[in-house]
Amino acid sequence: MTAAVAIQVAKKKLAKPPLDLHYLGDRVLRQPAKRISRIDDELRQTIRQMLQTMYSADGIGLAAPQVGIHKQLIVIDLEPEDEQAPPLVLINPKIERTSGDLEQCQEGCLSIPGVYLDVERPEIVEVSYKDENGRPQRLVADGLLARCIQHEMDHLNGVLFVDRVENRLELNEALDKKGFAVQAVRPVAQVH
Repeated sequence: MTAAVAIQVAKKKLAKPPLDLHYLGDRVLRQPAKRISRIDDELRQTIRQMLQTMYSADGIGLAAPQVGIHKQLIVIDLEPEDEQAPPLVLINPKIERTSGDLEQCQEGCLSIPGVYLDVERPEIVEVSYKDENGRPQRLVADGLLARCIQHEMDHLNGVLFVDRVENRLELNEALDKKGFAVQAVRPVAQVH
């Protein structure tokens, strides 16, 4: 058996990314993602395409539903300028634990370009998942990585960060300014 290599693609903008992003208001973003039963070369090709699409949009995280794929699959790269830093691939991620400490921080989303608003989330998250080679993994994350994992995992459940924004006035103004329908927001009860 050969040692598994992390999936890597050139971290550059492509004139025509392989996948199309979906935007707030598109029903595809509200459908829950399905668990992945087979991790194979076809899935790894999808992962490569998701990474290329994410880098092309200057993102640091992308969930499969954002590109119209209803699978529990997330790619994250907090160091898009560092060619040597491998991206993080989470297949069928599950949050095992979160910290009691909450942190308010600004978030944005490739599916809602130009909108940045404060969202409160747990500061630390422990997540279990499978990597691109099908091996079970566990990760305790804090800071930006914890926030990014929670943000992308919300997408797998049809939830967008704007659904968690508590300042409705600020939310309505930001969406209106960028031409997004306020009616597309589905507020979720904050669970602490």
